[in-house]
Amino acid sequence: MKEFETRIININVDQIRAKLMQINAIKVKQENQINNIYDFEDKKLLNNKGYARIRIVEDLINSQNHYYMTTKKLLSQDKYKVMEENETEILDSKAGENIFKSLGLSLVQSVKKYRESYKYKNTLIEIDINEKSFCPFPYIEFETSDDTELEEIVNLLGYTMNDTTSKTIFEILKEVNYSTNCEPGL
Repeated sequence: MKEFETRIININVDQIRAKLMQINAIKVKQENQINNIYDFEDKKLLNNKGYARIRIVEDLINSQNHYYMTTKKLLSQDKYKVMEENETEILDSKAGENIFKSLGLSLVQSVKKYRESYKYKNTLIEIDINEKSFCPFPYIEFETSDDTELEEIVNLLGYTMNDTTSKTIFEILKEVNYSTNCEPGL
């Protein structure tokens, strides 16, 4: 599946929530996540702007835990970040970890975040608040396949397309000289 992604950084979370309510966006997720990033020893995936991930999700709406095994690869990064994503839900994180390890991958990084996701028409709007030691500011990420709808939502939230970026969070952190133990390419 291909998805078009863009984000806006340094947001005021309360203002964004209020605007999402005003436009009748539907809250579809509220969760704590642990994102475990895997790669080969030579960093082949990350160096090619891709990665393998095991995501552990604590679903705060439904009081359930979910586990996802994912691979992502950056296809383009012009106006939007275009990713090829392959994902499946798995029964437990250890099984996914063992599969990745059997393929020769090892854990590179583990990132914790809080995420709220909203749906507006066919676009997913995600508020991400990461551990401060990883990323000190909240941001919103938009995932869509419709340029027109994306621009509509960005405007409804009080921004313009000039406020968006297709850069990865690691590129943004590097640009603002925030030092983390992060890997390039995500």
